[in-house]
Amino acid sequence: MINTVRILLALILAVFALSGCSNKQAPSQYSNGVGSLGDMGFIPDGDPFDGSLDDTGLQARDEGDGIGNDKYGDFTMVGGVLPSIYFGFDSSSVGPSERSKLQQAAEYLEQNSEHSLLVEGHCDWHGTSEYNLVLGDRRANSIGDYLDTLGITPERIEKLSKGSLEATSGLSRELSSQNRRADLIVLKK
Repeated sequence: MINTVRILLALILAVFALSGCSNKQAPSQYSNGVGSLGDMGFIPDGDPFDGSLDDTGLQARDEGDGIGNDKYGDFTMVGGVLPSIYFGFDSSSVGPSERSKLQQAAEYLEQNSEHSLLVEGHCDWHGTSEYNLVLGDRRANSIGDYLDTLGITPERIEKLSKGSLEATSGLSRELSSQNRRADLIVLKK
């Protein structure tokens, strides 16, 4: 009797375990179903930005949103002062080779207390636009967190995800490495 109960219980558990393994997430509308990036995206089949903003859920910016013409709100954006930080494929971790660049950025901000920093997170073209916006955000936040550990207050760091909006599509993973970055843009009053 006890052996029968054990066998029956084992069969019931096996049925539940196997039924949970058969569910698959449907691919996104931009997916060809080949290869996944993390748990959130797929390698796209073509360019998801076909000129229609309605398909992506993005909205056009208003004229008075404070971004454009080298302006970010009340600040003037100055690029090229600090080096970009590069990331590995599908990663938001700051690598050891990039940490000296962040030390340089922290020293600059300490010497120029009136300036702030805009961190723009960028991605390569692999993955959906939604996934890349999230990854760009994680990259920008990773830079902000690292600068915080170096003594730069979070109030001086603005973060913006560009995702794959400025990436060159169709490149191999190796050639796309220049798109996997965070740009450090000085903000001056």
